[in-house]
Amino acid sequence: MSITVGFIGFGEVGAIFSAAVSAGGAEVAAYDVVEEKVTAGGAIYRPLAELVESADYVLSTVTTSAATSAARSCLPYLRQSQSYVDLNSTSPSVKLELAALIEPTGAHFVEGAILGAVGVTGAGTRILIGGRSGPEAAETLTRIGLRAAFYSAEIGKASRFKMLRSIFSKGLEALLLELLIAGERAGIAKDLWEDVAEFMARNPFDRVGRNWLRSHAVAYDRRYHEMVQVAETMREIGVDPVMTAATEAFFKRSRTLGLDRAFPAKPASMEEVVAFMEHALHGAQRPAAEE
Repeated sequence: MSITVGFIGFGEVGAIFSAAVSAGGAEVAAYDVVEEKVTAGGAIYRPLAELVESADYVLSTVTTSAATSAARSCLPYLRQSQSYVDLNSTSPSVKLELAALIEPTGAHFVEGAILGAVGVTGAGTRILIGGRSGPEAAETLTRIGLRAAFYSAEIGKASRFKMLRSIFSKGLEALLLELLIAGERAGIAKDLWEDVAEFMARNPFDRVGRNWLRSHAVAYDRRYHEMVQVAETMREIGVDPVMTAATEAFFKRSRTLGLDRAFPAKPASMEEVVAFMEHALHGAQRPAAEE
């Protein structure tokens, strides 16, 4: 059976996903407040009302700040048996708000969380799908050219995964930029990049990451003092150590948690370190039922 898909918002994600879905056999159209973006991208433009009313799946790929207003604009045109898929990088609370808006129309609300850089991995970028109709939506979206996987019937859980995952992806982005800004100031940016890139290419991240976390339990104090010196070096060359200062503060906090008493030697797993630190930082505030 032919599937009709309507994209609301035609930025990078909308353009890449719509091309893949069209190639996958779906009938595709798009709406954007700037009509020329759609036509210049080679897609069929339709006014919002016509787009929503004719689509089996409405995929919202607007900016994060416009996710709620985009959903509101669709409400008069949604009907039963349709699926409204919000693919924007919004928090769990916003996803719940969107579900409360969409579901009274009779349409299914589907939560989508895009995990990765679509500009790099294209339509092969992993998408976590949530909601009661999530299994069917994930199967359909995958069949027509996307890489969707059902994650949870609970609205907000897929988004929570994405938000917490961004601690890594966006934090690493900022960290790399700080490294290279400092390197540029010092005249060694190319050397630094090549060294880091070679190290990560030669060593599987799973092994490197696990070792960093295991060794944190016994090396946090040494690393703290090193980061004090790193931050001072950056200040000496005139670079504000924003990410570096945060790393220094993180290691400084580890000095207060009792890691040396809990781990007289390097632990066997990273999970032991994470569990100990989570409990030390937040365990005392937990309700008794969670102990």
